[in-house]
Amino acid sequence: MNYKDKEKIVGDFYKDIDKVNDKFYDFWKEHTFLHWDWWVSLGLAIIPWVIWWKYRDKENTARFMFSAFFIIIISSWMDFIGVVSGAWYYTGKVIPSIPSYIPWDFCLFPVSMTLLMQIRPEISPFIKAIFYSALVSFIGEPFFNLIGFYTMIHWEYIYSFPIYIIFYLWADWVSKRKAFGIVTKQ
Repeated sequence: MNYKDKEKIVGDFYKDIDKVNDKFYDFWKEHTFLHWDWWVSLGLAIIPWVIWWKYRDKENTARFMFSAFFIIIISSWMDFIGVVSGAWYYTGKVIPSIPSYIPWDFCLFPVSMTLLMQIRPEISPFIKAIFYSALVSFIGEPFFNLIGFYTMIHWEYIYSFPIYIIFYLWADWVSKRKAFGIVTKQ
């Protein structure tokens, strides 16, 4: 296949995607924007950061913010892959585009994870990772599924469990790099 043929075929795919995005935007504007699920999602996008700001370890704000940004990047990327591969999708979106679900990728996930890292830092990160993963995989995801914000197609809650463990441990490792000059409380 020559370059011009390939360019036309790929261009046709993008035209189809654009048409579907336009249809989804019209649906979102009519059936989600300013409806109860949109307001809940908006609250879930704002309230966690207000809580984080109030209860964060103020001496180590920068390192936890760095870890939160790391979490946001990785969770948004993984979530996007899950959505585009047809494993799950979201309703009640704050905005009808990527990231897949702002309250989860940009707020609930990074805030809850970094707050847990700050609580009882003497507890093994592995124990915290198992606790966090169980909480999110078997309570958080089913709850969001129950209220209709998260619909699994080719996914099971158990698949999330090891992923969240690895993700928590990775984010905890990022937060503890020596470059931060960690301030420890005695």
